[in-house]
Amino acid sequence: MKRLRWLLIILAGLALVVILKPYLLRIAAPILLKIKGEATVSDRIGQVGQHARSRLLPHFSAAGVPYPPAAVILVGLKKEKRLDLYAGTGWGDLRFLTSYPILAASGSLGPKLREGDCQVPEGVYRIDSLNPNSLFHLSLHVAYPNDFDREMAAKDGRSELGGAIMIHGSSVSIGCLAMGDAAAEDLFVLAADTGLDNIKVILSPVDFRVGDMSIRGVNLPPWTGVLYARIKDEMRKLPQPKR
Repeated sequence: MKRLRWLLIILAGLALVVILKPYLLRIAAPILLKIKGEATVSDRIGQVGQHARSRLLPHFSAAGVPYPPAAVILVGLKKEKRLDLYAGTGWGDLRFLTSYPILAASGSLGPKLREGDCQVPEGVYRIDSLNPNSLFHLSLHVAYPNDFDREMAAKDGRSELGGAIMIHGSSVSIGCLAMGDAAAEDLFVLAADTGLDNIKVILSPVDFRVGDMSIRGVNLPPWTGVLYARIKDEMRKLPQPKR
């Protein structure tokens, strides 16, 4: 009986560590950063660039897109747990290259409304910075909230919208897209080579181009119809991925 009690305590402790791991990592971030020292984007490109490009270039070659591309769109699909990569010589000439599985994305379908709701945002965003010192290997910072998010928050009377939304490595998430380390390297190097001004990110609850066009059983704000119409318009401009 005593052994069983200790076994249950150990199992409960391990479960708690797994649940709290993302939060513990955020708390430990400043300490770990001081220990390992700061790296620059150039430092990290020097470390992982060759391997990342060797994984990327066959996709570009197969699609007939020169590297580095002039334009990149990343489409993150929450329900499908997939990140589609498009690239081309301009915004009007984008081709599908490949897809990456999203290993973790906290929250549920529906837009991010406030800080601490652990939701992945939904909308059309930019990448505004790269973090070479991320605790989750490498990360791309999504420029959330955007103008639409702020406008809807003002109408709703909401404040403290949150932020620090990343596309990063590892396999844990608090409102971010966790892609695994190899995929994070690919996206980090691609973003650096392409230039942040030439990258767009579409974050959608579902792939509105196929399958069920509606989201059932989710309590959504009344303005999501406008939001999803914008997302659909952006997605319809893209060629369908070939599976």
